[in-house]
Amino acid sequence: MEEHLDPEPAGNDSGSGPVTGGPGSRPAEADFGDESDAPGAVSDAVLDASLAPATAPGEGYIVLAATPIGNMGDASARLVSWLGHADIVAAEDTRRLHRLVTSLGVTVSGRIVSYHEHNEAAKTPELLAQVQSGKVLLMVTDAGMPSVSDPGYRLVEAAVAAGIRVTVAPGPSAVLTALALSGLPTDRFCFEGFLPRKSGERATRLHELALEPRTMVFFEAPHRLEAMLRALHTAFGPSRQGAVCRELTKTYEEVIRKPLSGLLEWAEAAEIRGEIAIVVAGAPAADPGTPEDHVAAVNELMGQGMRMKEAVAVIAHDVHVSKRELYSAVLAARG
Repeated sequence: MEEHLDPEPAGNDSGSGPVTGGPGSRPAEADFGDESDAPGAVSDAVLDASLAPATAPGEGYIVLAATPIGNMGDASARLVSWLGHADIVAAEDTRRLHRLVTSLGVTVSGRIVSYHEHNEAAKTPELLAQVQSGKVLLMVTDAGMPSVSDPGYRLVEAAVAAGIRVTVAPGPSAVLTALALSGLPTDRFCFEGFLPRKSGERATRLHELALEPRTMVFFEAPHRLEAMLRALHTAFGPSRQGAVCRELTKTYEEVIRKPLSGLLEWAEAAEIRGEIAIVVAGAPAADPGTPEDHVAAVNELMGQGMRMKEAVAVIAHDVHVSKRELYSAVLAARG
């Protein structure tokens, strides 16, 4: 998924490992397959037409390309073509890039650079300099969209500050896939990524989210899922609806839709594997109560010197009741 859960150690830049690339180097054809066999390969004209507005000759830019989150059939034609055309391919894990291009039958003709959370601060200036010299840089992560809980944000932030063009080849997203499959409201949602691992920090974050009205999407590692669901159960209550989405788009895809109490029971009994997204319903709207319930609040504001009409307007707005009905209730209480 965007942000695979327990990444393998990233490939190094020294030339060891299955996929490497130094300045001017080209990967061996045997490592990447024959471009003529690439499924879904598109022509240069299609690739050029996919960029709007067009860049000037020799002008470098950055392409963020989404990669499959499980099923290789989800790779876009633009991803396939960019892998074969970019001057530089920055990959979160070069070994995973090797498996991706082998599966797609793509020949990578550009320089390959390992770019991950442990070296992005040091690598970003170097990559930007290459782009500013006219190179086209393709950024890919292990799965999903770069910069969404994955390396890439630092690169985009620096590129924007430097006035470098950034475009995107959109595609699979674990966030949107889980949201769509959850059966929960999709009109408003927020992505919370991974919760803090320490129980105290996690409890604080969930306390802040307890009244969040939007559907929430989280990521978690399988071995921490039970503890996370227990924390959600405590913070949001047992009846809040949720969904655990496991191994999305893969052979053993599974979506469990239950209240948090049921999800916790399932997690306690199951042997959980694979990459996981958790979707949780937002907090229900608070019951505004009756106008009579808010008379005391109006009287308190009046005791502080506010006129009755103004006090009624303030409270009615805050608690979402009718001003006219609240005004009548205040008058009735005054006798």
